[in-house]
Amino acid sequence: MPADIPREQHRTHNIGWLRAAVLGANDGILSTASLIVGVAAANASHHAILIAGIAGLVAGAMSMAAGEYVSVSSQADTERADVERERLEHLANPDFELAELAKIYADRGLNPVLANQVAEELTARGALAAHTRDELGITAALSARPIQAALASAAAFTVGAVLPLVAAFVVPANSIGSNVAQIVSGVSLLFLALLGALAAYAGGAKISVGILRVTFWGAAAMAITALVGKLFGTMTP
Repeated sequence: MPADIPREQHRTHNIGWLRAAVLGANDGILSTASLIVGVAAANASHHAILIAGIAGLVAGAMSMAAGEYVSVSSQADTERADVERERLEHLANPDFELAELAKIYADRGLNPVLANQVAEELTARGALAAHTRDELGITAALSARPIQAALASAAAFTVGAVLPLVAAFVVPANSIGSNVAQIVSGVSLLFLALLGALAAYAGGAKISVGILRVTFWGAAAMAITALVGKLFGTMTP
């Protein structure tokens, strides 16, 4: 690349960690807030509400980490298997692999002669790397990273879950459940809106859409959980 041409800034390299972080924080706020609201609606004591919130934080963070690690590990296993298969195919029939690569470039708009020249040049520099990128669509920026995804999800969930938990903690201990539910719901929706705006900005999407979708589903989740808590609370002897 010529020195006088600046490198363009794109956001695709953020996809892996951004997805895990947004999912973790959103789930941390929403699940913990909904749990607190549901328990509060069941007329539980302030102490019981806090215990439920802390338990939800710990369990949720571990669940997010384990789930993300297993999911992304499966993706990584698939990627490694595809790369290994491609390596063996190249060893067995390099001419066919070269023609296959040239066809990929021709299908993208290069004339056949130039496509073949590009395929030969890239094959000489690293056949497996060329096929991994252009045939399989696996790049360094988008490749699966299980540990990174697990840690990001767990950390983000914890940060998100702390917010409604702190809101419940600062409510006076003698407050009735409805007061706790209202305060936690309001605070949580505010943080969900901020998270939606931040995620949309980081991903280059429309901020208003990001805010609307997280607050809508957040409000719906807390309302349904509160209804369930209220129902079972009235059934308690």
